[in-house]
Amino acid sequence: MDKFPITVIIPVRNEEKNLPHMLPLLKDFDEVIVVDSQSTDRTQEIVKDFGYRLVEFEWNGHFPKKRNWTLRNVPIKNEWVFFLDADEYLTQDFLKGLTTAFKDAHNYVGFWVTYNCYFMGKELKHGDPIRKLALFKKSAGEYERIDAEDDNKKWGYAGLELHEHPVLNGEIGFIHGKIDHKENRGLEAYIQKHNEFSSWEATRFLKSKEKGALTFRQKVKYGLMDSWWLGRLYYIYIYWWKGLFLDGRRGYIYAQFKKQYFFNIKAKIEEIRNSN
Repeated sequence: MDKFPITVIIPVRNEEKNLPHMLPLLKDFDEVIVVDSQSTDRTQEIVKDFGYRLVEFEWNGHFPKKRNWTLRNVPIKNEWVFFLDADEYLTQDFLKGLTTAFKDAHNYVGFWVTYNCYFMGKELKHGDPIRKLALFKKSAGEYERIDAEDDNKKWGYAGLELHEHPVLNGEIGFIHGKIDHKENRGLEAYIQKHNEFSSWEATRFLKSKEKGALTFRQKVKYGLMDSWWLGRLYYIYIYWWKGLFLDGRRGYIYAQFKKQYFFNIKAKIEEIRNSN
């Protein structure tokens, strides 16, 4: 089979645990670029062992952050780019769906990708699936711009875009077939990451009216963000309506973390408002 005319771009920092397992799954792609933020483990050595291209990135605290910086500054062979995190593992189901979708790629400028969520070592069979606009034409747009200059601590995370999404000019399709998203760093890292994410969400919410580049899902979420009951509502939605209770204790713990996540966002919104 010919390789997909797609450049896979993997933003990383200290990913020696994931890379040896996810990089071998990329052999069907024409180009792979790993963009590293000063890793202190064996990340760079592993990338070189696989023979993939390694690019070093150091954020200066200003726009652009990591993904947009790559799109703007790194020579990319293909028109189509596919952003993968190191803990996102391609599946045969996804590759099959990509093959089908790419037959009509000329009709689209990007594709939504869906993920299987792994939590506490096992896949959650139920709940609200993760979806990202991770595959798109580089000429169709870039990740939304949210100025970072006002408070680097809230926008940092190694200079990586968090929930910013690509803003594209054109029709967007869907790929049937999921990627495995494996949270394998443990609950301490999971809690720390979502603490940083909640700071991002709080600041993003207060800027959202200015920027306006929101998906329908984001519009619904930000329409409800400024309330103390969003976390409870989302808990009911994913745990009871979407069936996370069927995943047992792991489903319950995951749903509770999600409820707490939205509570933290609301509390940080109040903190920012009171400090101004």
